Amino acid sequence: MSQRPLSRRLLSRRLLTRRRLSRRVRHPSEAAVAPRKPVPAPAPSPTPLAGRDALLLDLDGVVYAGPGAIPHAVESITRAAQSLRVGYITNNASRTDESVAEHLRGFGLAVEAGDVVTSPQAAVRILATLVDPGALILVVGGDGLVTEVEAAGFRITRSADDHPAAVIQGFAPHVGWEHLAEASFALHTGIPWVATNTDWTIPVARGIAPGNGTLVSAVHLAVGRLPVFAGKPETAIFDVASERFGATNPLVVGDRLDTDIMGGKRAGLATALVLTGIDRAKQVLAAPATMQPDFILGDLRELFEPYPAAEIDVDADGVRTASVGHAVVRMKQHVVRVARAGADPLDLLRAGAAVIYASGLQIYGLDVDEQLMQLAVSS
Repeated sequence: MSQRPLSRRLLSRRLLTRRRLSRRVRHPSEAAVAPRKPVPAPAPSPTPLAGRDALLLDLDGVVYAGPGAIPHAVESITRAAQSLRVGYITNNASRTDESVAEHLRGFGLAVEAGDVVTSPQAAVRILATLVDPGALILVVGGDGLVTEVEAAGFRITRSADDHPAAVIQGFAPHVGWEHLAEASFALHTGIPWVATNTDWTIPVARGIAPGNGTLVSAVHLAVGRLPVFAGKPETAIFDVASERFGATNPLVVGDRLDTDIMGGKRAGLATALVLTGIDRAKQVLAAPATMQPDFILGDLRELFEPYPAAEIDVDADGVRTASVGHAVVRMKQHVVRVARAGADPLDLLRAGAAVIYASGLQIYGLDVDEQLMQLAVSS
């Protein structure tokens, strides 16, 4: 039986279908080599200095240690100063801002007295809100404190018999029982008391010695009350620095969690702990929420390097995992263990800190891997 010829309409439909199929179907070998859309590269992590308008540095343990500059500090600070304001914040009340600046210039840094913010400067600002202008002030401390009190227009005495309007206290190596006794005699009358800082210890050439906090504590026990504090970790010294440098988004860098980091956080500023001074891995892992830094750095060179973000996952069983670089730390209930150390001890510390901080638990109730607790990070 002969086939009937296709209608013109049906023929055109079949031809159109074949063309569509020919466009859709590829030979397997062709599909294998077909170009793919490029996968966008991940955005680089920002550096700790990204978006900052000032760098506020602690001194001892950050810029220098003893008589010498800390490795890589001077060149890093010099580099930072090319693009943003660099200031130095110190609780040391025994030296003037100019003597601190001269010390830093000795390392090759371009520093003026106005770049240095001291705890006496913050203390005098507080004092001015408590007494009348030109009032007589009993000063317990050294030249750094005396200079600032006089510069603010106050008169100075060393004796409670002169009936001072207030007592201001700061550290100096020569402060002894007689000075603390005069402060106690004066304070028993109920007058205001301002202290520059609460540092319990101070590093000296022979080791660790009592700091201003220890001396203030002696007076506190004698008079039964506490002073108003001005230096780190209080906010007054950071307020002075931000005002002076016109900074709205500075980075605070220090080596102590209980002064530099806590103070910066209280002032609402970003903070970086550098592991070239007092606090080390064990203290970082044990830091309460009020002392947890935004950045953990080996030395100041890392201010300019992309900061690796911590990736934290929690599985269905509640096991929390933190990854930083190639380092992985896991936390199951109260047990914290290194899952993968990676090649960089600093990333391992960051991962350990991240997983503990995210838990909201204090380290003292945790079983923490000894590898983390004894971690040594060399700059």
